[in-house]
Amino acid sequence: MTQTDFYLGPGDEVVLERDVTEAAVAAFADVSGDHSPNHVDGGQMSGSAYGGRIAHGALLVAYMSACSTEIVERVPGVRATETPVSLGYDRIRFLLPVYIGDRVTLRYTVRDVDTQRRRARSDITVTNQNGDTVCVGEHILKWVP
Repeated sequence: MTQTDFYLGPGDEVVLERDVTEAAVAAFADVSGDHSPNHVDGGQMSGSAYGGRIAHGALLVAYMSACSTEIVERVPGVRATETPVSLGYDRIRFLLPVYIGDRVTLRYTVRDVDTQRRRARSDITVTNQNGDTVCVGEHILKWVP
């Protein structure tokens, strides 16, 4: 990981893989309260254009959050004087459905750093086991004294 005058630098990257399991989708439905048939009703979704249940888009965002935590935790002494916090996710697009049983790979890459504002902006790309891009987004991370 590059460090000049900031914790992260352009090009710093984290890659994580996650299995989209029945248990993960069920737990996320319970935690979020989102029990849409899209996610929990196999019978109804089997007759849809999707042919089966699809994972919550917000579950993918939760996986993105794990990437930002991972990249922060790689910085030695990161919490000595400042606390890294998420300012939000922008331009999130769900490009293809993610099905239960898929394995997704998340690539979180720091695009630019604003040392004056104590922020890093990163691009996130999520692909499935076939190499198809299923989701993209941006993340803003801020360091608070």
